[in-house]
Amino acid sequence: MGVREYNLYSWNVNGLRAAIRNGFIDFVKKFKPDILGIQEIKLQENQIPKELILLEKDYSFFWSFAEKKGYSGTAVFVKKGYEPLSVKTVFPSEILSKEGRVIELEYEKFTFFNIYFPNGQMSEERLTYKLKFYDEALEYFDKLREKGKKLIITGDYNTAHKEIDLANPKANENRSGFLPIEREWIDKFISHGYIDTFRYFNKEPHQYTWWTYRFKAREKNIGWRIDYFFVSDDLIDNVKESYILSDIYGSDHCPIVLKIEI
Repeated sequence: MGVREYNLYSWNVNGLRAAIRNGFIDFVKKFKPDILGIQEIKLQENQIPKELILLEKDYSFFWSFAEKKGYSGTAVFVKKGYEPLSVKTVFPSEILSKEGRVIELEYEKFTFFNIYFPNGQMSEERLTYKLKFYDEALEYFDKLREKGKKLIITGDYNTAHKEIDLANPKANENRSGFLPIEREWIDKFISHGYIDTFRYFNKEPHQYTWWTYRFKAREKNIGWRIDYFFVSDDLIDNVKESYILSDIYGSDHCPIVLKIEI
């Protein structure tokens, strides 16, 4: 099999039904992602929007639903002809299998993860949950790498890594999403051989992927960069582009893009 280009997209849609009302179908038809990971779908299997019939000719859909209604959940839309060898939503780690947060797609030359990492802002208990999720995810990734797998890990990580990655770092240094312990995990993740592809290409400030709906934050570009495409370092030479589609609305997050040739 020769070299093939993959256009990979990721987007926290903050409710798929709401996103569809706000132009999601048109977005997919316009950009035609080969693989699109979406997070925070906030629906159950019996609530899959009927509007997706408009995409069925071109896409296969893979879902992971949260046990709790109207909460969490992920999906991956795969263009026909780009189907994976296998799909996994249940893992040896219980925490990775709960709340519909992780979908793993195995391809011949790489393994693709779409993940909605937990938010730690609700309570100390949820922050502890988030940190445990981080650690068990990294342990799982590393075990796959020991088997020779090359990894692409996208989604909403719910943490801004460096001061450059949010508009008001000082005001948020005691808030989950920018706590030292959360940022240290991203440092650890990177030290294990994973690369933040956006920062590999782009060192500019004021590049964000999430804005609160309050205070006209998006209009003023007062945001956070918490959505990422990380790759294992043995894939970085295959990465051609990694960028943010900050002019796409429909959620409080915007889509991000990775283009690879492999």
